[in-house]
Amino acid sequence: MDAERARAFLLALPHVVETQQWGDNLVFWVGDKTVGGKMFVLLDLTGAVAHGVAAFAAGPEHFAELVEQPDLFPARYLARAYWVGARQWSSLRHTEWEAEFRAAHAIVFAKLAPKTMLAICARQA
Repeated sequence: MDAERARAFLLALPHVVETQQWGDNLVFWVGDKTVGGKMFVLLDLTGAVAHGVAAFAAGPEHFAELVEQPDLFPARYLARAYWVGARQWSSLRHTEWEAEFRAAHAIVFAKLAPKTMLAICARQA
């Protein structure tokens, strides 16, 4: 996996919106943030070791398991929300990245307010 492949995969998931924020970071949202969408993956295009190449929502159950793996760590600023960071793309296999991105999307989608879900679905129709 790399940033380009990750971006293509993430944009193929339902109701995903991409923004560029905080310098060279691509942020992927379930729904547009202007209607209450929430971010679920962040890709750091600079690949800075301190921040890693990617961070994603893992949920409380999976978080502890993931951060025990080499090159995975509690994501800076987002660990309290159970986000995991990865130092390099080789930290996970391609299929593992896809599974983690799908899971992050599902975790965040499930937490959206009903009003936000309606707005997101109405925009996609």
